[in-house]
Amino acid sequence: MAILPSVNKTSTKRELTEKQQSFLNHLVDTQGDAKKAAELAGYSSHYHHVVKTLKSEILELTQEILANSAPKAAFKVVEIMESNKPVVQAANKLTAAQTLLDRVGVSKVDKIDVNHNMNSGGIFLMPDKAPVVIEAEDVSYEEVNN
Repeated sequence: MAILPSVNKTSTKRELTEKQQSFLNHLVDTQGDAKKAAELAGYSSHYHHVVKTLKSEILELTQEILANSAPKAAFKVVEIMESNKPVVQAANKLTAAQTLLDRVGVSKVDKIDVNHNMNSGGIFLMPDKAPVVIEAEDVSYEEVNN
Protein backbone atom coordinates (compact mmCIF):
# COMPACT_ATOMS: atom_id res chain seq x y z
CA MET A 1 0.00 0.00 0.00
CA ALA A 2 1.53 3.31 -1.11
CA ILE A 3 0.47 5.39 1.90
CA LEU A 4 2.58 3.40 4.33
CA PRO A 5 6.27 3.97 3.68
CA SER A 6 7.52 2.49 6.97
CA VAL A 7 6.81 -1.10 5.99
CA ASN A 8 10.05 -0.97 4.01
CA LYS A 9 13.06 -2.66 5.59
CA THR A 10 15.08 0.55 5.56
CA SER A 11 12.86 2.46 7.99
CA THR A 12 12.38 -0.25 10.62
CA LYS A 13 14.75 -0.41 13.56
CA ARG A 14 15.78 -4.02 13.10
CA GLU A 15 16.45 -6.14 10.05
CA LEU A 16 13.36 -8.14 9.10
CA THR A 17 13.26 -11.33 7.10
CA GLU A 18 11.44 -11.35 3.78
CA LYS A 19 8.66 -13.36 5.38
CA GLN A 20 8.24 -10.84 8.21
CA GLN A 21 8.24 -7.94 5.78
CA SER A 22 5.70 -9.78 3.66
CA PHE A 23 3.51 -10.25 6.72
CA LEU A 24 3.56 -6.51 7.45
CA ASN A 25 2.74 -5.68 3.84
CA HIS A 26 -0.12 -8.20 3.81
CA LEU A 27 -1.33 -6.88 7.17
CA VAL A 28 -1.95 -3.55 5.46
CA ASP A 29 -3.47 -5.18 2.37
CA THR A 30 -5.88 -7.26 4.50
CA GLN A 31 -6.82 -4.20 6.57
CA GLY A 32 -5.45 -5.66 9.79
CA ASP A 33 -6.47 -9.32 9.46
CA ALA A 34 -3.40 -10.90 11.07
CA LYS A 35 -4.52 -14.47 10.41
CA LYS A 36 -4.98 -13.86 6.69
CA ALA A 37 -1.76 -11.81 6.48
CA ALA A 38 0.21 -14.66 8.06
CA GLU A 39 -1.26 -17.16 5.59
CA LEU A 40 -0.46 -14.90 2.62
CA ALA A 41 3.10 -14.39 3.89
CA GLY A 42 3.62 -18.15 4.01
CA TYR A 43 3.52 -18.79 7.74
CA SER A 44 2.24 -22.26 8.54
CA SER A 45 2.27 -21.91 12.33
CA HIS A 46 -0.24 -20.03 14.38
CA TYR A 47 -0.28 -16.30 13.57
CA HIS A 48 -0.15 -15.22 17.25
CA HIS A 49 3.57 -16.05 17.34
CA VAL A 50 4.18 -13.80 14.33
CA VAL A 51 2.23 -10.95 15.94
CA LYS A 52 4.16 -11.35 19.19
CA THR A 53 7.49 -11.33 17.33
CA LEU A 54 6.61 -8.22 15.29
CA LYS A 55 4.73 -6.34 18.02
CA SER A 56 6.77 -3.12 17.87
CA GLU A 57 6.68 -3.02 14.05
CA ILE A 58 2.91 -3.60 14.09
CA LEU A 59 2.42 -0.78 16.60
CA GLU A 60 4.57 1.55 14.48
CA LEU A 61 2.55 0.60 11.42
CA THR A 62 -0.69 1.21 13.32
CA GLN A 63 0.44 4.69 14.32
CA GLU A 64 1.22 5.50 10.70
CA ILE A 65 -2.17 4.26 9.55
CA LEU A 66 -3.86 6.51 12.11
CA ALA A 67 -1.63 9.44 11.17
CA ASN A 68 -2.47 8.95 7.50
CA SER A 69 -6.18 8.92 8.35
CA ALA A 70 -6.02 12.03 10.54
CA PRO A 71 -6.61 14.57 7.73
CA LYS A 72 -9.68 12.61 6.60
CA ALA A 73 -10.98 12.64 10.18
CA ALA A 74 -10.40 16.37 10.44
CA PHE A 75 -12.30 16.99 7.21
CA LYS A 76 -15.15 14.77 8.45
CA VAL A 77 -15.46 16.89 11.61
CA VAL A 78 -15.61 20.05 9.48
CA GLU A 79 -18.08 18.46 7.05
CA ILE A 80 -20.47 17.47 9.84
CA MET A 81 -20.11 20.90 11.43
CA GLU A 82 -20.86 22.81 8.22
CA SER A 83 -23.59 20.54 6.85
CA ASN A 84 -27.00 22.16 6.44
CA LYS A 85 -28.56 18.79 5.76
CA PRO A 86 -28.89 15.87 8.18
CA VAL A 87 -25.82 13.61 8.14
CA VAL A 88 -26.52 9.90 8.52
CA GLN A 89 -25.00 8.65 11.78
CA ALA A 90 -23.40 12.04 12.40
CA ALA A 91 -22.85 11.38 16.11
CA ASN A 92 -21.04 8.09 15.42
CA LYS A 93 -18.92 9.58 12.65
CA LEU A 94 -18.04 12.59 14.79
CA THR A 95 -17.08 10.40 17.75
CA ALA A 96 -14.92 8.17 15.54
CA ALA A 97 -13.19 11.17 13.97
CA GLN A 98 -12.57 12.81 17.35
CA THR A 99 -11.19 9.56 18.79
CA LEU A 100 -8.81 9.13 15.86
CA LEU A 101 -7.61 12.73 16.18
CA ASP A 102 -7.08 12.26 19.93
CA ARG A 103 -4.97 9.17 19.29
CA VAL A 104 -2.66 10.95 16.85
CA GLY A 105 -2.24 13.91 19.19
CA VAL A 106 -4.67 16.43 17.71
CA SER A 107 -6.99 16.95 20.64
CA LYS A 108 -8.81 19.60 22.58
CA VAL A 109 -6.43 21.64 24.69
CA ASP A 110 -7.45 22.39 28.25
CA LYS A 111 -5.76 25.60 29.27
CA ILE A 112 -5.92 27.27 32.64
CA ASP A 113 -4.80 30.88 32.92
CA VAL A 114 -2.78 31.29 36.11
CA ASN A 115 -1.32 34.73 35.45
CA HIS A 116 -1.37 37.09 38.43
CA ASN A 117 -0.97 40.81 37.98
CA MET A 118 0.65 42.42 41.02
CA ASN A 119 -0.59 45.89 40.03
CA SER A 120 -4.25 45.01 40.29
CA GLY A 121 -5.25 45.28 43.92
CA GLY A 122 -3.09 42.96 45.87
CA ILE A 123 -2.49 42.99 49.61
CA PHE A 124 -2.19 46.16 51.66
CA LEU A 125 -0.12 45.73 54.80
CA MET A 126 -1.10 47.82 57.80
CA PRO A 127 1.48 48.95 60.36
CA ASP A 128 1.40 47.38 63.81
CA LYS A 129 -1.02 48.96 66.27
CA ALA A 130 0.51 50.90 69.08
CA PRO A 131 0.27 49.00 72.38
CA VAL A 132 -2.36 50.25 74.82
CA VAL A 133 -0.84 51.04 78.21
CA ILE A 134 -3.13 51.43 81.20
CA GLU A 135 -1.68 53.22 84.17
CA ALA A 136 -2.36 51.58 87.52
CA GLU A 137 -3.41 54.88 89.06
CA ASP A 138 -6.32 55.27 86.69
CA VAL A 139 -7.75 51.84 87.51
CA SER A 140 -10.06 51.23 90.42
CA TYR A 141 -10.58 47.80 91.80
CA GLU A 142 -12.56 46.15 94.53
CA GLU A 143 -11.71 43.00 96.46
CA VAL A 144 -14.22 40.20 96.37
CA ASN A 145 -14.32 37.60 99.13
CA ASN A 146 -16.11 34.28 98.88
